[in-house]
Amino acid sequence: MKIKIHIATQTLELLDDAGMLLHHYPVSTAANGVGEKFGSYCTPRGKHNIRAKIGANQPLNTVFVRRRPTGEIYTPELGAQYPGRDWILTRILWLSGSEVGFNRLGACDTMRRYIYIHGTPDSTKLSEPGSKGCVRMRNADLLELFDLVPVNTEVYIAN
Repeated sequence: MKIKIHIATQTLELLDDAGMLLHHYPVSTAANGVGEKFGSYCTPRGKHNIRAKIGANQPLNTVFVRRRPTGEIYTPELGAQYPGRDWILTRILWLSGSEVGFNRLGACDTMRRYIYIHGTPDSTKLSEPGSKGCVRMRNADLLELFDLVPVNTEVYIAN
């Protein structure tokens, strides 16, 4: 299987090995647009793969900080308590760039930038840019995707 993320339409497609569409999901990529440089808070383009799957068997809306569950479960009340927090919820698909000099190694390394596909509060608006570089998804959609794709699945992020 392969994943294709379209920045222009803010969508993620899961394709089978023959390129046939299996699933289509709304997402939210970076508010700052696209870019590969460390510190840009942009979504990196190009070929990637899923380097790690984090959060298997955690409850829906589990809160993660530095890829570890905090013990919190997101609620609107918790969100109101910490309004500026960038919520990483439910599961994490950690991306690694595949193109040396573009999104891998040096000042443009996707993995070292901690770029993920991750869950977000249900109140977060999708289908428009808004993240700090990651690809945000609805938690239910992410649970489905997480169970369907193995580590090393190819991910292509296109304008």
